[in-house]
Amino acid sequence: MEKFTKLTGVAAPLPIMNVDTDMIIPKQYLKTIARTGLGKGLFSEMRYREDGSENPEFVLNQPAYRQAQILVAGDNFGCGSSREHAPWALLDFGLRCIISTSFADIFYNNCFKNGILPIKVTQAELDRLMDDAVRGANATLTVDLEAQEIRGPDGGVVKFDIDPFRKHCLLNGLDDIGLTLQKAEKIDSYEKAAAQSRPWA
Repeated sequence: MEKFTKLTGVAAPLPIMNVDTDMIIPKQYLKTIARTGLGKGLFSEMRYREDGSENPEFVLNQPAYRQAQILVAGDNFGCGSSREHAPWALLDFGLRCIISTSFADIFYNNCFKNGILPIKVTQAELDRLMDDAVRGANATLTVDLEAQEIRGPDGGVVKFDIDPFRKHCLLNGLDDIGLTLQKAEKIDSYEKAAAQSRPWA
């Protein structure tokens, strides 16, 4: 998993409440278990018209936000079904950080397991960050995980809380497999001892 330390990038505003996982990645894209290639389906029902052409009104199709790495979204982001394809699609598009006042629990947990930083802020803080985001590519945000702060283009700072263990995993790029591999020597030692004491197993 790619480490998350400090990210400076364009933030796209998505002032919609209750964005569910079916909006993030519709069901027709769930036939694959590959983590790559899902970016094209991200928000597809809003990004594309019925004829397959881009909807120029959707924020991620606008020139200022095509390379966005941060999403500033409305309350209860990631609700709905528990599909891990949702963070896969966000990450494949290039989004590494989602900022909202609240997240659905399963989506929130899945983000950390896939290298995305979901940040919870107050409504007043979200309003300020949304104001920054609507200014487009002229106004970037810096998300500093070590310092646990978001810095705006005008010098404003928003502090955020994060579980220390999840922070450690993101800073070091550790998913569940990575955490297990940290104990590889102990696992190997146990397996060798077990093979000697129980050769019939």
